[in-house]
Amino acid sequence: MGTPGFAPLRVLVVSDLNDSYGSTTYSAAVHDAVASIIAREPDVVLSTGDMVAGQQAGLDYPAMWAGFHAAVSDELAAAGLPFAVSPGNHDASGYPAFAAERAQFVAEWMDRKPELEFVDDSDYPLRYSFNAGAALFVALDSTTVGALDAEQMQWLDGQLGGSDAPTKVVFGHVPLVPFAVGREDEIIGDPALEAMLEQHGVTMFISGHHHVYYPGRRGALRHVSMACLGAGPRAWIGTNTTSPRAVLELEIDERGAIAGLEALAGPAFDTPIPRTDLPESLTYGPWTVTRDDLPE
Repeated sequence: MGTPGFAPLRVLVVSDLNDSYGSTTYSAAVHDAVASIIAREPDVVLSTGDMVAGQQAGLDYPAMWAGFHAAVSDELAAAGLPFAVSPGNHDASGYPAFAAERAQFVAEWMDRKPELEFVDDSDYPLRYSFNAGAALFVALDSTTVGALDAEQMQWLDGQLGGSDAPTKVVFGHVPLVPFAVGREDEIIGDPALEAMLEQHGVTMFISGHHHVYYPGRRGALRHVSMACLGAGPRAWIGTNTTSPRAVLELEIDERGAIAGLEALAGPAFDTPIPRTDLPESLTYGPWTVTRDDLPE
């Protein structure tokens, strides 16, 4: 029996859509992924960052964002799909040298704020939370390596602790744990954050930046690393196998249970990537994440 008041929810997630520095156009893979998302008619679309190819001086940011909106945002808006973004290091880096890029990011998305049931939008679009179906979604401002600052940790604790949603999904750019060759140390890597997420019963943490798809688990918490859609697919830790470009489809039923979680690979972005194609576990330093269909 379902829980009254909740409708089943379908969520599509994209990540790392950018190409080379300063690019104002997008690859066929990005256009094909957007077409597939629209055809699947999700209730909401999330992005875990890196929508334009910035983090470098002297680039034409208005032109870059115009190119992104034409390829992605405008298409989703025309289809009536709410688009909830989180910042990445190439579009809103939190390092002081990139303050102007970060300000541009805020300006772009304040004008494109989705119609969602926001819980806290006081720092939108850098961080915010909203309800959809049986789930609370929390977008993090996670664009730098290392632990979140104390103020954001306090804010996150309040968002999670103040919700009785049966499903809680946190999403942001830099992952908590490592997934990809060449990015092993580019993580949050904070046991205190992991403990907080577990304490509040967070269902999953969806992240970008590592450019590999991996549906993992550590204890009760699922860690889902996003494949990229743009340049630079990477290999899983411990392998020389490159992760295919993909979007993520997440289904949450009326009770708040995860009814489906699949990466859909190109070229048509409608073909699930079998979990058996993925490593059984990934280990780097003190961090091990196990594929979510296997016991730890």
